[in-house]
Amino acid sequence: MTKPLVWLFDLDDTLHDATTASFPALHVAMGAYIEAHLGLVGEEAAALRHRYWTRYGATLLGLVRHHGVVAAHFLEQTHRIPDLESRLSADRRDRAALARLPGRKYVLTNAPRAYALRVLRAIGWLRLFDGVITIEDMAMFGTLRPKPDRRMLRAVAARIGVVPARCVLVEDTPGHLKSARSVGMRTVHMVRYQPRREGSRRPKRSYVCARIGALRMLIRHR
Repeated sequence: MTKPLVWLFDLDDTLHDATTASFPALHVAMGAYIEAHLGLVGEEAAALRHRYWTRYGATLLGLVRHHGVVAAHFLEQTHRIPDLESRLSADRRDRAALARLPGRKYVLTNAPRAYALRVLRAIGWLRLFDGVITIEDMAMFGTLRPKPDRRMLRAVAARIGVVPARCVLVEDTPGHLKSARSVGMRTVHMVRYQPRREGSRRPKRSYVCARIGALRMLIRHR
């Protein structure tokens, strides 16, 4: 009998609608942090944040590498988000589908642990998962290596006791899916919370094994 797959779920814009609930506040907080600690203002701070996110997959990595920012301080300061719980929402049908999905299930997020646990507890999904792997768990040889780092993805598979080919990454960020596919993982692109222009078609990507608009669609791809 084939062993069940091991599922790795991104958090923001995969398990919940972060575009509405938390991203606006996060972007403001990160901009304010850059202004306060790097001396940049307004559009300069926003441009730097976006540039580092595009280049490294996480704004934090650029700030640590080029400006000596302390990762723990940045994460704590930017992810406080007052009244976050009141803005969170999750689909009950998706929750039921995840509960029925065979195999072990982990959250794999570049967000800090306090924020991830706060979100999962608020939407009532924490008990659905066998573990929560956050950016604090993604350090290798003293250096943070969050998604899309390939070495980290291999290390995560080893840590949970499977080969990458038995893992499925469910994620909204194409670059993270591309890295996961390159190390042998299966990939599922969550597009539910991504804006789409009327009449446009999403590009086909060779590294995406499946595309879904709701978590309950995973039953078809197990």
